[in-house]
Amino acid sequence: MKRIDAMRAVYPHLDGCAVVTIMGAVAAELQAIGHQPNFFYLQHAMGLASSMGLGLALSRPALGVVVFDGDGSVLMNLGGLTTLARYRPANLVHVIFDNESLLSVGGFPTATSTGTDLAGIAAAAGIPRTTTVRSVEAFATAFGEARAAGELTTIVAKVEAVGPKAFVTELSLLENRFQFHRWMRDAGARQT
Repeated sequence: MKRIDAMRAVYPHLDGCAVVTIMGAVAAELQAIGHQPNFFYLQHAMGLASSMGLGLALSRPALGVVVFDGDGSVLMNLGGLTTLARYRPANLVHVIFDNESLLSVGGFPTATSTGTDLAGIAAAAGIPRTTTVRSVEAFATAFGEARAAGELTTIVAKVEAVGPKAFVTELSLLENRFQFHRWMRDAGARQT
């Protein structure tokens, strides 16, 4: 499955959620599908998307939070999985797109290309719901179930090591920060 197809399948379900992405292909592809003010593209902070998502989920427990992560980023910060498991925010869905490579920085293979099982690591860390999926249909089903479960979930989506032809985005990163902040502020006002 292609990552962009997986994101397209769940895109309609991202309204009303705070969405955090890693840098590179995930951010560029999500913007290509259609930017929304509730999307935050975490550039220049590889490995920290789950940490950002955790902070949002804990500070805003009534708000759904979705993190679109990658295998290279998660492997760079495996302690993030143990911290997610420790705090177990029920409103967080952590998606790891596993293409077995560091695609955005040249396509070097990651440890998942030789057998490292990120869903197994997440489960061993204590994350209550984990799964690995290999098709768009299975991903869409797992994502819907995770959002409905109201329990911390990690979904590892095995995807092809292909991405956009360029990682240039039209949205200014500074404007993205301001826009996301305004959306979070306004989402909080709607929840009270």
